[in-house]
Amino acid sequence: MSERPITNIEAYMQDLGRRARESSRALARASTRQKNAALTAIADAIDQQRELITTANQVDLELGRAKGLDAALLDRLELTPGRLDSMIEGLRQIAALPDPVGAITDLDYRPSGIQVGRMRVPLGVVGIIYESRPNVTADAAGLCLKAGNATLLRGGSEAFESNQAIADSIHQGLTAADLPSDAVQVVATTDRAAVGSMITMPEFVDVIIPRGGKGLIERISREARVPVIKHLDGICHVFIDAHADLEKAFAIALNAKTQRYGTCNTMETLLVDEAIAPRILPRLATAYVEQAVELRGCPRTCELITEAHPATDADWDTEYLAPILSIRIVPGLDVAIDHIARHGSAHTDSIVTEDYSHARRFLREVDSSSVMVNASTRFADGFEYGLGAEIGISTDKFHARGPVGLEGLTSVKFVVLGNGEIRT
Repeated sequence: MSERPITNIEAYMQDLGRRARESSRALARASTRQKNAALTAIADAIDQQRELITTANQVDLELGRAKGLDAALLDRLELTPGRLDSMIEGLRQIAALPDPVGAITDLDYRPSGIQVGRMRVPLGVVGIIYESRPNVTADAAGLCLKAGNATLLRGGSEAFESNQAIADSIHQGLTAADLPSDAVQVVATTDRAAVGSMITMPEFVDVIIPRGGKGLIERISREARVPVIKHLDGICHVFIDAHADLEKAFAIALNAKTQRYGTCNTMETLLVDEAIAPRILPRLATAYVEQAVELRGCPRTCELITEAHPATDADWDTEYLAPILSIRIVPGLDVAIDHIARHGSAHTDSIVTEDYSHARRFLREVDSSSVMVNASTRFADGFEYGLGAEIGISTDKFHARGPVGLEGLTSVKFVVLGNGEIRT
């Protein structure tokens, strides 16, 4: 699909927003059965149109290579058969999840005789701005749909053809379930002015979720007139405690870095207790070097690992999204927690230990959206958490934190049930 020639971006975006707002009312009325039917139909349409979507994705990949996109961005952009399978499975999992909309909790009688509770309701219209990963188009549309929200999706220019192809499948599924196709709209222009319009339309958009590089998210946070759910970067840590099981530590530290490089939950800094460093670091270094990971370490790390280059102060604050790893040997748990507090991004941090008290302290004192014990940081993902998929990860403390799934895409309102009571 070729990009539409749009002469007036602001008018175009206002029109999309108006249609999204109208569709959001229809979605708020939709039954769980109808929403699930749409999700299943979308999954079926993507499955049936694999070849068309793959062809569109190949066009994007070829253009990306011609533009000189780096390996990490190309990896994010590529839709492999396995990633298509994950998209389809994610939609089916969302359909199988309980519908949060309309659920009433905390219902309690007051002395006046009234009952007061909270009801889950859709946010309304969710605007999502993202780069590279075209699978976000299906994941975000599916989650917003199940939560009763209309969606405006603005993908990166590098994934334009892929996103439009996936959007066609989404519209087919919505139509098959007798829901408005405008409930999910993919912006059909790569003009950056579309982003500026989307984030300044509070009359049409209720929340913005950016997924992409730090520059994009900083810009949106700075300029948006709409509430933003976000994380800036993913400087994730694994701390190998003195009481760690060496086999667990090796497997977790290797997986957290090398399972995939270009993701926000990939480990960027490895912290190792000095008491166990000589027993685990040389073995890990050999495994990292075999996978062409560049190692940057503190002075003690460089003494222990000849392949390591000296780390700079900037390394501890860098999200590499590449086969580069910073390593620091620390004297114990206190310094590890302090390092994470100073240099982490409140995304995901993990401790490897068999000491219960150390595990409890790490869970309690590390102030990140996901904190783990004896597990790879790569599990910080909505799909792995059983959310069906995620629309993004929030490191803010309001309104949602961690992987944002269905509940994070709803709000609550108070409901009051009475039987003629009046206030005196």
